[in-house]
Amino acid sequence: MFQVAIEQYEVAPERPLCYVDGQRLNIDSMDSAIRASIERARKGIGFTFFTLNLDHLCKRRKNQQFRDCYDRATFISADGTPIVWLARSVRAPISRTTGADLVQPMVAEAAKNGIPVYFFGTSDSVIAKTIEKLRAVFPTLVVAGHESPPMGFDPLSEAASEAADRIAASGTGLCFVALGAPKQELFADMAFDRCNKVGYLCVGAALDFIAGHQRRAPEFMSRNGLEWLWRLIKNPVRLFTRYVDSALMLIWLSLPWQFELVLNARRPQLDQARSRVSFMERVPLAQRAPIVKRTNKL
Repeated sequence: MFQVAIEQYEVAPERPLCYVDGQRLNIDSMDSAIRASIERARKGIGFTFFTLNLDHLCKRRKNQQFRDCYDRATFISADGTPIVWLARSVRAPISRTTGADLVQPMVAEAAKNGIPVYFFGTSDSVIAKTIEKLRAVFPTLVVAGHESPPMGFDPLSEAASEAADRIAASGTGLCFVALGAPKQELFADMAFDRCNKVGYLCVGAALDFIAGHQRRAPEFMSRNGLEWLWRLIKNPVRLFTRYVDSALMLIWLSLPWQFELVLNARRPQLDQARSRVSFMERVPLAQRAPIVKRTNKL
């Protein structure tokens, strides 16, 4: 069983550890994710929790609403191995914390602390199987409710607002949102705006993995940053274009001149780290803010 000691933060976890392509990260590990989330849930303070990967960086550049909700997110961790590499290139002490890995340890602490949970997304059969499996491991788990929206669900529609109100009325402390990006982040951002007492965690396909509806990459592939290859082999038609975009993004962010700029530009102004640059568009160095930047916690 997963156990994480709940401790008071000496430094507010909302403070950024680094920026990657202008997007801040402020969660450095799974332990930090659990502590920060459970501490807030115990106090009835809501939040949104997003897990950043290359695909999200690509979507942020193309989708203003997605970028805005990421900017408002309470907690952001590094979901993808390339995000960890980029963060560590500027000596930010960040380890991979994925949505797929987040559910079970979070549920363990929620059960231990009597915090009700809610499941939103995927399908009724997947959620039912997920709850069955989780209760078998964590018998004291309190499930405040669950809901699977219909196909074509619009995360900013009136129906989505009504769903958010049902989640808030359930008395839950944590809600696991499994809609895939960008729908889950847009929904979580909207729902949190309507009720700031619930913590919304965007977990992608995590519930499908727990239920056994989808098979996750073997451990050795995940450990070596090859989970993307497993997914591509399983679903090449849907993922090929996405991974080409992600690969181009990684190459762009890894260019030597980018790191030289990072190491030489120590201007601490946060606005400089948030410049918006079109995908693969080069801006004169004198005008450019660092794409990968570390910030020191005060």
